[in-house]
Amino acid sequence: MAVFTEVSPAQAQALLDHLHLGQLASLRGIGAGIENTNYFVDCTQADGHLHRYVLTLFERLTAEQLPFYLRLMQHLAQCGVPVPEPHADAGGEILFEVAGKPAAIVDRLHGGHQLAPDAFHCQQVGATLARMHLAGRDFALHQPNLRGLAWWREVTPQLLPFLDASETELLQSELAYQEQLAASPRYADLLKHHSGPIHADLFRDNVMFEPGEGPGRERLTGFFDFYFAGCDTWLFDLAVCLNDWCIDLTDGRLIEERAAVFVSSYESVRPLSGAEHRLLPALLRAAALRFWLSRLYDLHLPREASLLKAHDPRHFERVLRERIANPWHAMPERTDA
Repeated sequence: MAVFTEVSPAQAQALLDHLHLGQLASLRGIGAGIENTNYFVDCTQADGHLHRYVLTLFERLTAEQLPFYLRLMQHLAQCGVPVPEPHADAGGEILFEVAGKPAAIVDRLHGGHQLAPDAFHCQQVGATLARMHLAGRDFALHQPNLRGLAWWREVTPQLLPFLDASETELLQSELAYQEQLAASPRYADLLKHHSGPIHADLFRDNVMFEPGEGPGRERLTGFFDFYFAGCDTWLFDLAVCLNDWCIDLTDGRLIEERAAVFVSSYESVRPLSGAEHRLLPALLRAAALRFWLSRLYDLHLPREASLLKAHDPRHFERVLRERIANPWHAMPERTDA
């Protein structure tokens, strides 16, 4: 969510006019993130009230790929999952063009990030994640996870020249492990029976909370930034979350008590199969590898942006080494399918 493409007030107002969203009051670039151009857009409507939106210009995703993401958000919102719903014009179109780029405007969620979550926050995210997975089962469009195994294979040769011997050994050995896993019958069964649209990037800064009843009892108001979403195993999505919401940020260690609450809350909505429980340690490694690779890529092969700061890849290198050294099961191994 960096600013790669500058948007003028006049350009923003033209889209607002097309969508009948009111008069532009402010337009502010968002510096967090690394994939798309994002602006906070505040508008005054005829009733005098201020309404808040997020304008996104898509820098990498194509106009052919984008309907998957936007229609998924629309589908989930209409199923009652708390996500920003894209605004449509009179003809039902939700993808537009601003400053020569594909663009969309969505509602801005209330609240703020919780960057120091506790078990109470993990409980809410886990249950809502399961609701999202179930709601996506009948979503009609399909698109693979574009940062999955095929992308790992593609970027690894590009990154190896930048790595030292220890990093090279870790990357090559883990990629080989994940190749073997992906070729196994048990993983094929996971894809067949326990997969669908996933968020694939549900970190602490992609979830919003607002104050709730009682001190410290914040209420989850929504998931956002679905522009890494794709069809993959639900377990991979869960693993991505566990590797961010339930770890010690200093050393990558999994905080098992918090992780157990997260998984238990998820299972209160969608119970995991025995096969999913058995594969969770391997998928935790896969999720760590995915983000180590993407952070290495953004550090060593960056793009220009007026507000852009690459994340430190060493964080997910530590997480990956931890998941290899200390595999974690959510509960004792089960024998049911």
